[in-house]
Amino acid sequence: MSHLHLCFYSAFVLSSLGLAFHRTHLISALLCLESMMLSMYIALAMWPIHTQAASLNLLPVLMLTFAACEAGTGLALLVASTRTHGSDHLHNFNLLKC
Repeated sequence: MSHLHLCFYSAFVLSSLGLAFHRTHLISALLCLESMMLSMYIALAMWPIHTQAASLNLLPVLMLTFAACEAGTGLALLVASTRTHGSDHLHNFNLLKC
């Protein structure tokens, strides 16, 4: 395993551990999701260079598009939940109440 692979894997694992263990604020969960998507984007963008492929792959651009949509949806949910509940603490949200 090269040093580059180790950096991508460790960034992804650290952000997923942050998502699993730091569940106090919605914004911290969104930041962990964005860091996971960023590490996957960089890994997919560097993959054709590492394998010395002749053509560039369209998959990183597609994944970056989905990441932007996810960020917009997450921020809209953050604003909506802050307006209705008064804060972004995840323990205030109850799925049984509408």
